Amino acid sequence: MKSLIKATTAFCLSLSLTNTAAAKEGMWTPQQLPDIARDLRKTGLKLKPAALTDLTAFPMGAVISLGGCSASFVSETGLIVTNHHCARGSVQYNSTAENNYLENGFFAQTLQDEVPAAPGSRVYVTTQFSDVSDQILTPEVSSLNGLERYEAIETAKKSIIKDCESDPGHRCQVSAFYGGSSYKLIKRLEIQDVRLVYAPADAIGKYGGDIDNWQWPRHTGDFAFYRAYVAPGGAPALFDTANVPFKPKHVLKVSAGGLDDGDFVMAAGYPGRTQRYRRLAEIKHVFSWSYPTWIDLADLRIATIESAAPEGSDAHVKYASLLAGLNNYSKNRKGQIEGARRTRLAERRADQEAAFDAWAKAETARAPYLEAVKQLDTLIDMDVAADKQAFWDGYAQSGRLLSAAKTLYRLAKERGKPDGEREAGFQERDLAFIKQGLEAIERRYENSVDKALWAALLERYLAQPATIRNAAFDTALGLTPGANKDEIAALLSPLYEDTQLNQLDTRLGWMEADASQFETSEDPFIKLAVALYPSNMAKERAKKDRAGALQRERAQYMEALIAWKNESGEAVYPDANSTLRVTYGTVLGGSPKDGLIYEPFTRLEGILAKDSGAAPFNAPKKQLDLISEADYGPYALKSIGSVPVNFLTDLDSTGGNSGSATFNRHGHLVGLLFDGTIESVNSDWDFDARTTRTIHVDTRYMLWVMEKVDKAERLLNEMTIVRKR
Repeated sequence: MKSLIKATTAFCLSLSLTNTAAAKEGMWTPQQLPDIARDLRKTGLKLKPAALTDLTAFPMGAVISLGGCSASFVSETGLIVTNHHCARGSVQYNSTAENNYLENGFFAQTLQDEVPAAPGSRVYVTTQFSDVSDQILTPEVSSLNGLERYEAIETAKKSIIKDCESDPGHRCQVSAFYGGSSYKLIKRLEIQDVRLVYAPADAIGKYGGDIDNWQWPRHTGDFAFYRAYVAPGGAPALFDTANVPFKPKHVLKVSAGGLDDGDFVMAAGYPGRTQRYRRLAEIKHVFSWSYPTWIDLADLRIATIESAAPEGSDAHVKYASLLAGLNNYSKNRKGQIEGARRTRLAERRADQEAAFDAWAKAETARAPYLEAVKQLDTLIDMDVAADKQAFWDGYAQSGRLLSAAKTLYRLAKERGKPDGEREAGFQERDLAFIKQGLEAIERRYENSVDKALWAALLERYLAQPATIRNAAFDTALGLTPGANKDEIAALLSPLYEDTQLNQLDTRLGWMEADASQFETSEDPFIKLAVALYPSNMAKERAKKDRAGALQRERAQYMEALIAWKNESGEAVYPDANSTLRVTYGTVLGGSPKDGLIYEPFTRLEGILAKDSGAAPFNAPKKQLDLISEADYGPYALKSIGSVPVNFLTDLDSTGGNSGSATFNRHGHLVGLLFDGTIESVNSDWDFDARTTRTIHVDTRYMLWVMEKVDKAERLLNEMTIVRKR
C-alpha cells in the first residue's frame, strides 16, 4: 500500500497544472513544492521552489506555530507577528475591569514591560520533517484491526516521540497523512517563555467585530506582537526574569511597498483540519445534524454568558475570549451549512462516489477497493450513531471544575503506569500543559457564570431520549428527566458551595495526589469525577476500537482514491492536519454571486465611513483624524489612492491558518492571513474556485497604525522594513 501511495502521489504531483482554478487549490506540504514548481513560477514566484522545502532555511525557518495559530519572526531578537485574535487571549488574561487592555490596547515601552502571555502559550519552531511510515505501519500492525491496531499505532508513535524528544528543548509529533496511509515525524523547538509585546485596541484589532466577521469589505487591523524568550544560554525555559530574547536563525523582512491587484502571493502556516476526502454519510451527518445542533448550543451559551456576565463586569472580561470564539465559530458553521447547500456538496459527493464505484468495478483487480469502501461505510454509520451520544455526553460533563477534576483524577490513575504506557496527554511531557491549564482558570472562570452555563446545557441534555443520555452520569449527579434550568441550578449549587477546586493552590496540589486520595475525597466535583471514571473509560475504549477499524479502512480508501484521481490527472494533496503547509495564488477580487462585486483592497476611508462611535465600529479619534487629514505617510497604494487596510486573494486556507505569513514573490512579508469570506468557509470540506477568497491584513496598514496611531517606534526600528515592491 505504502509504495503505491508514494508512486501515485509522485505521479499526480508531476502532472502539469495548467488549469488556473485547479492550480490554486491545495494546501501543499513544503516537500511537494518542487513538483509544482512550474506553476509556482508561472504564477509569479521568484524564489526557487526547491529552497522552500528546507524548513531551517529562508523563508520557512521564520514561520512558526503558536499551537493553534500561525506566526513569524520579524526581528533578530525574537519579535513575533501574528493576528490580533490569536494574541487576544493573552490580552484578556492580563486585563481586568479597571485595566482593560482589550479596550485600551497594550504596548510595552521597553523589554522589561513585556508581560507573560496566557498560561500554556508556546512558540514552536520546526527543525525537522521526516517520514516514519515504516516504523508505524509494520507488517504486524497491518494485520491488526480495531483497538489492537489503535494501541499498536499509539505505542509506536510514543516510542518515536520519546527518541525525538531526547534532544532537550524540543517537542515532537507524529502526524498521519492521507487517512493514515503515511506518517511523518515533525521535530520542533519548543519555546515556553512567550511574552505579549503589542496589541492595538479592539477598536482597531477587532474593528467590525462579529458583524464584519467572515465578511467583505473588511477593515480590521488583525495584528499583534509577541516575543520569544529563552534562558541566558539559549535553551528553552519557563518564564524567568533572567531570560533573554530568542535569536532566530531567519527573520522576515516587512514590506512597506506591498502588493497590487493581480500580484503573486503565497502563505505559509499551520492550517488545522480539513475533511475533503470524507464519505457522503459523514457529510450528511455533519451538515444535517452536527453543525446545526452545535450552533443551537453555541447561541444558548452566548446568551447565557451575556446574561450572567454583563458588559463592564470583571466576569465579562474573564469570558471575553470564550464569547469571541463562540461567535466566530457559530457564524463560521452557519456559513458552512449555506456554502454546502449553495455548492450542492452532498449531491456532488454522491456523484463522485458513484463515479468511483464505476471505476472500481471496471477491473477485477480493484475489487478489494470496493470491499474496503463497503467496510468503511459500515464503520462510519456506527461512528455517526456514537458521535451523537458523545456530543451530548460531552456537554453534560462540561462544567469547568468537573473537567478539571476529571483531568486530575485521570492524571493520578495514569501516573501509576510507566511513562511510555500512559495515555497521550498525561505523560511527563504533558505535565506543564496540565498545570498551565489549571492556572488559566484563574482569569477565565467565575462560579456564577459557570453554574449558569452548565445548568442551561444540562436542561437541553435532559430533553434528549434516554438512549442518547449517559445513565451513569444522570445517576451520579441525581438528574431527573424534565427538570428545568432553575431546578438544575439548585441541584448544582452544593457542588459549587462545597468545592475547593476554585482555588488555584488546591487545584495544583491535586496534581501530586495519588488515586486513593481522590477516591476518599469529600470534594463534590472530585467525587463526581471518580464516580464517572468507569463509564467514561468504557466509552473511550469503544471509541478507540472504532478509530482503529476506521484507520485501517480509510487508509485503503485513500489508496484507491489517489489511484482513481491519478487516471484523470488530478493532483492529490493531503488533508490539513496542523502541519506546515503552503498555499499560493494572486491578489484577486471576485463576484461570489450575481450582482455582488468584491474589490481586492479596502481603504482607510472605509473605516471612516463605517464608524458610528459605538462598538464594534468605534475607531479611535486619533485614527479618524488622521484619515480625515489623508495623512497616509509613505504607505499609500497609488492604484487605490489610499492606504490599503485589508486585501483579498484566491489562496486556499482554513482555520489554523490565522496569522500565516503572506509573502510576495521575493519572500517579503506583505500581510497576515486572518479570515475568509462567508462564501469560502466550507473550505474545510470543499474547494470552490469561484467563491474561495482569503482575507489578509496589509502590512502597509499595520505599519501605518504602528507609526501614526500607537507610536510603536521601538518595534518599527527593530524590524527590517523594505520600501520597494
